[in-house]
Amino acid sequence: MPAFAMPRCRVPALTSLLLLVIAAASSPARAQVSVKGVVLDPDSALIAGASVGLEERGQAAKRFTHTDARGEFEFNSVLPGTYEIHIQYFGFSPFAESIQVDRRALDPLTIVLDIAPVNQQATVSAGSQEDNVEASENSNAVSMNSQLLDTLPILDEDYLAALSRFLSPTDVGVAGPALIVNGVQAENVSVSSSAIKEVKINHDPYDAEFARPGKGRIEVTTKSGSSKYHGNLNFLFRDSALNARNAFSLVKPSEQRRILDGALGGPLGRSKTTSFLLSANYSVENLQSVVFARGPSGPIQENVPSPTDNRLFSAQIDHRFSDTNRATFFFSHKDDSARSSGVGGFTLPEAGTNDKIGQERIVYSQETTLSPSLVNQFHLLMDYDYASTTSLQSSPKIVVQGAFIGGGAQADDLRDEEHFDLNELLLYSHGKHLLKMGVDVPYWGRVGIDNRQDAAGTFYFSNLADYEVQRPYSLTLQQGDTHLAFFEKVLGVFIGDDYTVRPNLTVSVGLRYDWQNIFSDKDDFAPRVSFAYSPSKSRKTVLRGGAGIFYDRIGHAPVSSLLYFDPESYLLYFSGERLRKYVITNPGYPEPFSPDNPLIDQPVSLVRLDPNFHTPSILQYSFGLERHLAKKTTLDVTYIGSRSFHLLRSRDLNQPLPPLYEARPDPAIGVLQQFESAGRGADDSIEITLRRQATKYFAGMAQYRLGWARDNTGGIWYFPPNSYDLTGEWGRSDADRRNRFDLLGTLRPGKLLNLGVALSFYTGAPYTITTGIDEYNDGRADARPSGVPRNSLQGPGYADIDLGWSHEFFLNKSKKTEGPGLKLAINAFNVLNRVNYADFTGNLSSPFFGRAVSALPPRELQFSFGYTF
Repeated sequence: MPAFAMPRCRVPALTSLLLLVIAAASSPARAQVSVKGVVLDPDSALIAGASVGLEERGQAAKRFTHTDARGEFEFNSVLPGTYEIHIQYFGFSPFAESIQVDRRALDPLTIVLDIAPVNQQATVSAGSQEDNVEASENSNAVSMNSQLLDTLPILDEDYLAALSRFLSPTDVGVAGPALIVNGVQAENVSVSSSAIKEVKINHDPYDAEFARPGKGRIEVTTKSGSSKYHGNLNFLFRDSALNARNAFSLVKPSEQRRILDGALGGPLGRSKTTSFLLSANYSVENLQSVVFARGPSGPIQENVPSPTDNRLFSAQIDHRFSDTNRATFFFSHKDDSARSSGVGGFTLPEAGTNDKIGQERIVYSQETTLSPSLVNQFHLLMDYDYASTTSLQSSPKIVVQGAFIGGGAQADDLRDEEHFDLNELLLYSHGKHLLKMGVDVPYWGRVGIDNRQDAAGTFYFSNLADYEVQRPYSLTLQQGDTHLAFFEKVLGVFIGDDYTVRPNLTVSVGLRYDWQNIFSDKDDFAPRVSFAYSPSKSRKTVLRGGAGIFYDRIGHAPVSSLLYFDPESYLLYFSGERLRKYVITNPGYPEPFSPDNPLIDQPVSLVRLDPNFHTPSILQYSFGLERHLAKKTTLDVTYIGSRSFHLLRSRDLNQPLPPLYEARPDPAIGVLQQFESAGRGADDSIEITLRRQATKYFAGMAQYRLGWARDNTGGIWYFPPNSYDLTGEWGRSDADRRNRFDLLGTLRPGKLLNLGVALSFYTGAPYTITTGIDEYNDGRADARPSGVPRNSLQGPGYADIDLGWSHEFFLNKSKKTEGPGLKLAINAFNVLNRVNYADFTGNLSSPFFGRAVSALPPRELQFSFGYTF
């Protein structure tokens, strides 16, 4: 019996052990499954590169990944339990949801992100106390969608103008801020405000895809078609009877503005793969300009009608070839006209112009998912633009410095362009890397110009006394072949990598190369780097920093001036008679020439490019700290520095020689204007941004900027008064304002109270003292008093408070988010009716020295009515 006792005991024991192992292996507490899904936007478009976090409730550890090129994500080997899944992506409200994981396989999740009403890049999850640790998601940026913009008090629904307050003059460049529309650079948006989906400024400032820094560009995303019919129609109305009087007007101008704006989109017929979007805008503005000047007979104050008529139409077709391939075809037509343009301030009615602008645009975009980790985005824009300027009078132009501008405008000009802009982008995700590479062509095309300016000449007088005795100090006149045609080519290539080093540390590196013909500089390589790091487990604090080099693009005007008036450039592009420009000092008046002194004997003025010319560039760097203060409230403090190199200016190399400044070194020519890249600049600022994401009662942001900006040039058309003495040129930049504060937000204290607020408070901008006398005998009366630097005076500050009320009445109360609705809005601009002065006169010879001759608009009311379905 004992011999058989052990086997009988071992069999049950081994069997029990085996059963325990099998049970443990199949137990729900030990089973592992996958959590996977796809992330979409409200239009069912895939979102690649979204940050996805998975956190087990009650556990400190958290797993991270990114959606791939198909918008998909997956977490493998997930143990059963209760988890929180968090998803964040720029421009969208953060997503947070609890999921239960058990032994059964989970169905793939389909998650649709909502557009964020206000997003300051580093969004805060509703169910989390963490900030987003992405190198590209800088929290001092601005992103606003149409829902928030509709609730803010915005004049004429001009979203871009409203958000341009957040741009930096140091970053915008020679040709102005870069406008990126749906991924491709363009001259304008070409859709009505009703078709704008989102506007972003300063998103990922060190992204190698873009030529300009974050605060030098505006990124716009327009709406697309959808599977259901949606539309809206808005009517805006303003009338001067409800406005205050302009401070420089003797009587209130009689003005009225009417704007009709709308959009309609939905499926094309019964198609489930093709949709359309139509948008249109028609505005009639019967405005008046205020003249504030002084003539020989005394003060001149009058209101001059300056009406405008603008039309815009666009059509878009979106087609999905498959789940991995979709395309968009877009067409727009624009036609604007304005009468008596340029009138106001010193400019009298007869010196105005009639302007016409037109545009036809075609855009083709395609996004193709080549593999689960590779996406190709292609955008091609083709534009035909035309613009004409016609002077109201053909008589010579009369400029009396600091008093009035009369006679004809002498601004006749005709321009047409045919060009294409292209952006080719590849996105490749692999492990912890998200690679971006591509080609960016901001402009490639032909420009045609007929420059008929100054055909009858412009006479310049130092003051009214000289005008009364008919003694001008200068005459500018052009004769010859006015036609010019040239090709302008701008090209960039780039590559970048967003690398998640650790869950709390990401680094982004990139390199860009830029090239432009005519102003050729073949070594414009622009490296970029940025990082984001959260030092604590709570991740309530994120440190961000970055640095990068950015090269500028030279616009059409300097190129055309160089080709017109540089003999060497002219020989490359033309044959026959060339356009001749004359700058003649101390001419007679009103008939400066006689048969004995013909114009052909006068020296011709020339323009040339400095042989040592370099493309203007900016080295920008920043370091900031963002802190999550409370639920949906974040504070950001960032230092931003920039150093500008090779800034542009003009210099007269044939200016009369010192000390007498009587004769030009080369009497055979007049002004020898040289475009130089010898300027420099420095900008340092501290930005404090407080943002509150959408809650039941408030959404908005406030930003304060303390800054210092210095340089030694006012741009490519700026001449130092004395080309032989550049001391005194280093000073405050033209747009330098020490303090800037902006606030945009909405308040919802009750069902009927939806209040929009926009506040702006700035300290004064500088301006320069000049003598008003042509002391250097070079045809310019821009000399400064001895020892006085540029921009040594400062004007008063700027303050503006705009308020708006809006309410939407839903016609179908059971479907408030989808049903038709009527919207009523009343907006008040410059509520306190503060006089914000502009155009300060620094001319010591002017009767208005130290005073302004114009002001920004007084208090105005705007009514809008909308229908949405």
